[in-house]
Amino acid sequence: MNSFSVRNVNQIYGEGTAKVHVLHDVNFEAEPGTLSLIMGPSGSGKSTFLTIIGGLLTPTSGHVEVNGVDYAKRSKKERDQMRLDAIGFVLQTYHLLPYLTVADQFKLVDKVKPEGNLSARALDDVLETLDIKSLMHKFPNELSGGQQQRVAIARALYPDPSIILADEPTAALDSARVTVVAKLLKDLAVKHHKSVIVVTHDTRLINAADHVYEMTDGYLTKQS
Repeated sequence: MNSFSVRNVNQIYGEGTAKVHVLHDVNFEAEPGTLSLIMGPSGSGKSTFLTIIGGLLTPTSGHVEVNGVDYAKRSKKERDQMRLDAIGFVLQTYHLLPYLTVADQFKLVDKVKPEGNLSARALDDVLETLDIKSLMHKFPNELSGGQQQRVAIARALYPDPSIILADEPTAALDSARVTVVAKLLKDLAVKHHKSVIVVTHDTRLINAADHVYEMTDGYLTKQS
């Protein structure tokens, strides 16, 4: 079963002369065990698409299914629970709480979702891979942009979601860190049977991807 199935999705804002057609009849599928890239320049509709498949925005028309169930058939409470249990978001803005240390960012996840998170050993492996173990007692304002990005990635992985949605996860990283993050995302897909979808303009990720799509002016086409 596909983790994601998107059929004929359109997103339109405004009316009349102010009407903007952001997404045009978009179709997309993502299977467990695969890493999919959605490439395209800023303003092409990538982030809007990610917001829709994450259940944060209802499309103007079309259908989005997660694990075989259409979003339209889920209540708001059911959507919220699904995002908590099944979907991990890695966003351009890191959303780290400024008054919490890195360690406390993970403790907060435990309070919101007490069960089903990574084991202490598995989390330690993620922290080691991302080279952020030494940052656990620091506050976000003591970290560089790249360090904050890596902490945000680890926090998104901590609830052990089956689906990972990432918006420009390597934007603040140098090439060496990009290689590490690309391998981590690929391993999560293949070894842990997760669906990983990344929207990005970073061509350094292409070699790690199973499927590459191009978003241009709201039209999505498969490249490989």
